[in-house]
Amino acid sequence: MAYRTIIFGLFLIFFQNVYSQKIGSPAILEKLQKDIDSIVNSAISKEAFPGAVIYASYQGKPLVYQSYGFHTYDSLDHVYVSDIYDLASLTKVMASTMALMKLYDEGKIHLDDQINDYVSGLGWSKFGKVTLREALAHQGGIKSWIRYYTEIQKKNGQYKHNTIAAEYSEDFPIKISEGKYLHKDFYEKKIKKMIKKTSVEENPQYVYSGLLFYLVPEIVQSLSGQSLDQYLRSSFYDSLYMETVCFNPANHFPLHRIVPTEIDTFFRNEPIHGTVHDEGAILMNGISGNAGLFGNAIDVAALWEMLLSDGFVDGKQYFKPSTINLFTATQYGNLDNRRGLGFDKPLLEYDEAKSSVAKSAGVRSFGHTGYTGTLVWADPDYELVFVFLSNRVYPDRTHTNIYKYNVRPTIHQLIYDYLDLQLEK
Repeated sequence: MAYRTIIFGLFLIFFQNVYSQKIGSPAILEKLQKDIDSIVNSAISKEAFPGAVIYASYQGKPLVYQSYGFHTYDSLDHVYVSDIYDLASLTKVMASTMALMKLYDEGKIHLDDQINDYVSGLGWSKFGKVTLREALAHQGGIKSWIRYYTEIQKKNGQYKHNTIAAEYSEDFPIKISEGKYLHKDFYEKKIKKMIKKTSVEENPQYVYSGLLFYLVPEIVQSLSGQSLDQYLRSSFYDSLYMETVCFNPANHFPLHRIVPTEIDTFFRNEPIHGTVHDEGAILMNGISGNAGLFGNAIDVAALWEMLLSDGFVDGKQYFKPSTINLFTATQYGNLDNRRGLGFDKPLLEYDEAKSSVAKSAGVRSFGHTGYTGTLVWADPDYELVFVFLSNRVYPDRTHTNIYKYNVRPTIHQLIYDYLDLQLEK
């Protein structure tokens, strides 16, 4: 178990026995935990997910920190709080947005510049003319996603030239699954060219799109001289002791610490365990600004607790407070778009059936969801961070009961109700 996880586990015991006196009795905190336990165990029994880890902190101190269930439905491997999950689209904020915020702070990017000011080879494409602000807020009229793995197939099912080969070679050095090796220039020759040609709406409305985020590693490399993963480690992850937050975790940790994600039956045709679930990200060798990050709950929370601390932790200023306020603010509310820059925001009008977060989440709160069943949400008004990690797509993505039973927003609301009750006293 990671050193940081052990320390926080011990601190949680201390916190529940001492600090909780300031925000509620141990009995009330115990009731909150039992209510959360009941919801999660019920969800597991209904196959919303085989297991989960929940973490919540108030004023930077642990309030809830609990694991549930098993890695898979065979009930062989218990979930531990230190287990590492595929974070899916949390990557968009915890990798891409963090990097772009840092570059913005340093004056190296300008939000109203066009994408083609920072990415080579886009020419005069409509996509290249979209601004960073528009793309980050999903207001650029960009197509939602590209099914790269089918676009490179011929009608007979074989893969096109210079895409995927059946055997390793100098030109095909990247193994993405058994019998599938990726061409070394796949990003330049295929992904970027497909993005360049993608359609862009003339009169854009809010459409959630991940296409800009595939290009963020190139932007970071060009402006910083470091790869995306190196830049994130040196700028944030290492100094915040986020040991488990990384790309391609199987290169760094034993598989028993990593929770399996899905049994792929349509592209890689094998269990996905220790490599990124997202098909586009695996075609970038697991390092994409769209998806690819893994991590455990306590390490994930560290980044969001830093944001709630005005970017200042242990004597280090990670961001200007004004930069955090800018990126986490709704950009196009007048166009019925709730989004910040990279960050998700509460619905402009709450709808229980559509929201992934609590009704009590304030207008200044921000976070993101992940396709694999993950969520992180931070609320500066409550000084609250909520982390929910699961592999709801196991054994396959047809499992959608996490949404049917409103698991995440219900638990999130319980925590708000608990804090409201204590803070009124």
